[in-house]
Amino acid sequence: MKKSYNKIEEFAEGQLLLVNKPYQWTSFDVVGKIRNSFKPLKLKVGHAGTLDPLATGLLIICTGKMTKQIDTFQAEEKEYTGTMVLGATTPSYDMETEPDNKFDISQLTAEQLRNNCAQFTGDIQQYPPAHSAIKIDGERLYEKARRGEEVERRLRFVTISEFELTRIELPEVDFRVVCSKGTYIRSLVHDFGAVLNNGAYLSKLRRTRSGNYRVEDAWEVMELVNTIRALKAPFEPIADQS
Repeated sequence: MKKSYNKIEEFAEGQLLLVNKPYQWTSFDVVGKIRNSFKPLKLKVGHAGTLDPLATGLLIICTGKMTKQIDTFQAEEKEYTGTMVLGATTPSYDMETEPDNKFDISQLTAEQLRNNCAQFTGDIQQYPPAHSAIKIDGERLYEKARRGEEVERRLRFVTISEFELTRIELPEVDFRVVCSKGTYIRSLVHDFGAVLNNGAYLSKLRRTRSGNYRVEDAWEVMELVNTIRALKAPFEPIADQS
């Protein structure tokens, strides 16, 4: 259930806001929209865990004094649902870029795919995508990748608590993942295809949970913005009509 608010001062005191990030919005777009809704009040606003522009779902936004706890919320376990496409790879591991390699999927079976999940459960290693927001020498990887430059990627350890396939209709496969902070689902999908001597890229992704917070309890962005504006209205100066 969405939390209700009665006064604008609550946000300055510190609030944790659950927001459903729209498709093709960046996490910073959401933060900026909410921050602007408070103007002329100046409040600290930040998010606890980036979602890629092509992903949707739960984004935790903190305001006021609650921003001091962002690292704590960011460290919590995450749950995602999504769709991968088998038989091709893309440089970005998702639909941001066009397929660069194609593979024959005619020999793949549902049993092979399901059996493949086990090796991606537990503590695993993965490389972040070249098209990711990680900074190397002060520059984000995707900035180098988009210029066609060689990108240095460092292996990282992550934990996958649960990984299951929920629908197999090749070339599409739906899945659900429960994982630790820092997991790249795009990399998981790419590596899943590679182990099959095939290819795979991410076509849909939705964050459904972060810690104990669920997307079912999240605000739509404009719904929250309009709520904030309504609470702020009694304190805004009335324009001179003379």
